[in-house]
Amino acid sequence: MTRTGDQLVTDYDYKNNGRGPTINESIRLNSAGYPIQWEINGNTTFGNKIDEYFQLEGQQATWQDATGNGATTISDDAFYIDQSGTPYSIFLAAQVLLKAEDHTVPALPAGHLQLTEMESLESSAANETITLKSYALSGAGLNPTYFILDEANAFFAFMTPRFIVIRSGHEDEEARLRQLAETYSAQRFENLQAKFAHKYSQDWRIRNVKIFDPKSLALTELVSVLVADGKIKSIDSPDVVSANNEIEIDGDGGTLVAGLYEMHGHMGVNSALLNVIAGVTSVRDMGNSNDVLANLIDDIESGVLAGPRITRLGMIEGKSPFNNNNGYLVENEAQALEAVQAYADQGFYGVKLYNSMNGDWAPAIVKKAHELNLHVAGHVPAFSNANAMIKAGYDEMTHINQVMLGWVLEPEEDTRTLLRLTALQRLPELDLNSTAVQETLDLMVKNNTAIDPTLAIHEALLLSRNGSTSEGVLDYIEHMPANVQRNAKVAWASIANDQEDLAYRLAYDKIIATLKLMKERGIFLVAGTDLGGAFTMHRELELYQQLGYTPAELLKLASYDMAQYLGHKDRGAIEPGHLADFFLIPNDPTKDLKAIKTISMVSRGGVLYFPSEIYPEFGIKPFVESPKIKQ
Repeated sequence: MTRTGDQLVTDYDYKNNGRGPTINESIRLNSAGYPIQWEINGNTTFGNKIDEYFQLEGQQATWQDATGNGATTISDDAFYIDQSGTPYSIFLAAQVLLKAEDHTVPALPAGHLQLTEMESLESSAANETITLKSYALSGAGLNPTYFILDEANAFFAFMTPRFIVIRSGHEDEEARLRQLAETYSAQRFENLQAKFAHKYSQDWRIRNVKIFDPKSLALTELVSVLVADGKIKSIDSPDVVSANNEIEIDGDGGTLVAGLYEMHGHMGVNSALLNVIAGVTSVRDMGNSNDVLANLIDDIESGVLAGPRITRLGMIEGKSPFNNNNGYLVENEAQALEAVQAYADQGFYGVKLYNSMNGDWAPAIVKKAHELNLHVAGHVPAFSNANAMIKAGYDEMTHINQVMLGWVLEPEEDTRTLLRLTALQRLPELDLNSTAVQETLDLMVKNNTAIDPTLAIHEALLLSRNGSTSEGVLDYIEHMPANVQRNAKVAWASIANDQEDLAYRLAYDKIIATLKLMKERGIFLVAGTDLGGAFTMHRELELYQQLGYTPAELLKLASYDMAQYLGHKDRGAIEPGHLADFFLIPNDPTKDLKAIKTISMVSRGGVLYFPSEIYPEFGIKPFVESPKIKQ
């Protein structure tokens, strides 16, 4: 970043796992530090072109972003919230907010920004100790952004639990500050847990409800359900006489559904509570910072934080210019086998192999993993193909594009780049009756290899377009904060022309056709999103209706079937002795799956959460009212 007077120019380029944004940003400030001219160009993480600007002339503000054009008249200074700018805009906002009354200013296109001081810190490098302060910036999205300024209020660091931008010379602070961001998020969610988790010392009963039975794929007659010590104690008639001191909840004729599984998560503090109040009470984590995840699980299981029950897969990735930074990075087969042993020793459920790992090591890795009773899933390593991984013994293929690319790529093409996404434009020409396709499907059937297709992320990648609200969010987007609504109108991929537009749309159709074939052949589909779960988990299940599943079959798939797949005998259905993990909705989800989006209550191990109480903390308008409770 360079600054000349009131003009700032920033060149920003970041790549992880072969993808990331490239941004050129030019900003002009007024005397109070507010942007009055802002031009942003470049490409987003998945290659969508950035052409954004903001301009303030007098009291007339105009802007253009991926959603289209906007304009308004303002009477006081307001800080424009950029859609696709660099992290440096956070520090420009901080300079304004530090001087503002109550550290709050109006924002454009809507809302307010607020600054909260967190704590004083120190950092040492080259025998120099710098005094710092950390801050939280709220108002731009669902969760605060954390950053650090020095004594002169100049930039020092912007940090998340997974990603950090830090002043040159202080790179050794990276791990500490990522953990600090995790701690700040945890503190916020600890407060939410303390405020909104309803924990009762006595038994509680919900009356006047029907239960979705995954074995019959139907709803029961009206019943009442008694919960004690975090488990379902009994299922009784709706008018059974309560024992003394039971708390009663009126289900009002609604439906109880066993908690859902998100089978492709990368869990963090920010997403834990949102998953629970969306009915997702179990998550399979598919690769994470091992230390951060361990701390998160401890906090959830101790009751400090709200969150789903987490099943861990540990990532094994090869070192390369494109590598992912989670899990264990290895440089040879021996190190990869050591990583397998380490995950087994730590009690992980399985391992996940990733893009930069040498595919030739897969047979030995899988063999050792299976000897240790570990499940094996993963991407297809670069310069290999799905057939090789299935033959090596993968229990499960991760992402449908990882399988299908083997049918359209040349052996020398490198999938560690965005090619693994952009090459999907070749799918429309693919013949699903071809020898190559049928050979892969035959191998999957023969080896009982499952597929975790993450269909919702492919819908977002292939069908989202600038200026149009993505179909996957239409049912709930009007309940979300303004900036979330705005970002729902942004394409993921670069769509250069009508030909590419059509190719991507037809590619999605080909993915659907392929998954239909897999379902018809008896290949087991694992329902996960890689999009954070919660609302997107609902969408993942909706999309499976295109494959021929009924709503009832999908409720069973996402609860009972996933519990059986992971070997969890204590959940997946609402039965006496099972964990009290379930949610209440007003309508019948076997007739319309969209009913699962209107959740009025969630029980996670007998602790109750009412979404109508919690959503406003995220700027989300509640969907339905909470049930009535008699104590």
